Amino acid sequence: MGLGPISKLLCRLGNPHEAFASVLIGGTNGKGSISAMIASILFQGRFKVGLYTSPHLVDVRERIRINGAMISQKDMASSVLAVKEGITQEATYFEFLTAAAFYYFAQRQVDIAVLEVGMGGRLDATNIVEPLVCVISSISLDHQAYLGKRLKDVASEKGGIVKKNGLCITTRQKKQVIGVLENLCHANKAKLYRLGKDIRFTLHSDGSFSYRGLHKQYEKLTCPLRGKHQIENAALAIATVETIMERGFRIDEQAVIDGIRTVKWEGRLEVLYQAPMLLVDGAHNPAGISALCNALKREFSYRRLIVIFGVLDDKNYKLMLKRLLPLAHRFIVASPRSPRATPVEELLRVARLYKPDVEGMQDAADAVKKAFASTDPHDLICVTGSLYLVGEVKQALPKILEYIKTSEKHRLPE
Repeated sequence: MGLGPISKLLCRLGNPHEAFASVLIGGTNGKGSISAMIASILFQGRFKVGLYTSPHLVDVRERIRINGAMISQKDMASSVLAVKEGITQEATYFEFLTAAAFYYFAQRQVDIAVLEVGMGGRLDATNIVEPLVCVISSISLDHQAYLGKRLKDVASEKGGIVKKNGLCITTRQKKQVIGVLENLCHANKAKLYRLGKDIRFTLHSDGSFSYRGLHKQYEKLTCPLRGKHQIENAALAIATVETIMERGFRIDEQAVIDGIRTVKWEGRLEVLYQAPMLLVDGAHNPAGISALCNALKREFSYRRLIVIFGVLDDKNYKLMLKRLLPLAHRFIVASPRSPRATPVEELLRVARLYKPDVEGMQDAADAVKKAFASTDPHDLICVTGSLYLVGEVKQALPKILEYIKTSEKHRLPE
């Protein structure tokens, strides 16, 4: 693993990544949301903005967007063909898609691309760019087989996107993570800005927030993405835009206000149906589950909570279950359609140590239908544990809604 293969591939494509400015966003949790927020602000500022994220929920084309619109099937095909013709040695799936995104952005002459780092950072294919600024979201233990067993090892890999004489913006981190990032920035003579130190925000009772940043201040901002963690992500996004402005991009205050107010990011505390509420959240590690639990306690009201949970086998699902199970009145485990999925039988074994009446189903959409069959309008059904699982439910949503409509016709009044 390394940047050699992607570097050679991009060279054969004419180095498309050098044709546009870029912002690079790494970390463990929140990097996709931050990327979407930065792209939304830049779009409101009337720039042509590329956005590259991963994974996708339903369609692989979700990963590559310009001004919010997915790459067309025609452009996807031509980009894939161009990359395929440039391949002379083995490339990973992620390297291939990254090259296709860069090629497409260059062909479409974007002004700036917002790039979400994949699994790591130091050796990630996206790290081939020289970004205006890099952003590092919350870092926690994840992908330990690849990134290291200790938190500081993970932080070193994630922090590998810091560039010589560059700029780095990060959120509140654990002490040992901050130590690693400070050392990396010092070694690279890079400037480090931190949420809680250089960047601050205040939450208001009406759900809005105020921002105190590097140079700018904003009052009564609103963000449609739910959860306090999304306000922290918004603060990082605004700070990132501040640094972009210092590098020649003219972005007015209204673009910042409107960009945060109108941002869209699927699969994160996303409500798909009301009464009973169907909520999907792509929390896929213990830190993400903790953020979900906090949101469920503070921002949602319900009579009963029904959780549908599925997870990939490289995740710490034991800790995820331990944190989530106490909140649920009913718990159903399911299996994402992935060769890396944790078997339902294993999830049942672990979950029943904490809650004996946990149920198991193979298919997530069937689990949602089963949950709806015994809910009332005041209940909340939450699908979580994996973005793959969330994607399956979103893809099956038309059939789920048809099932709900049919079952409600035949449901007797209480």
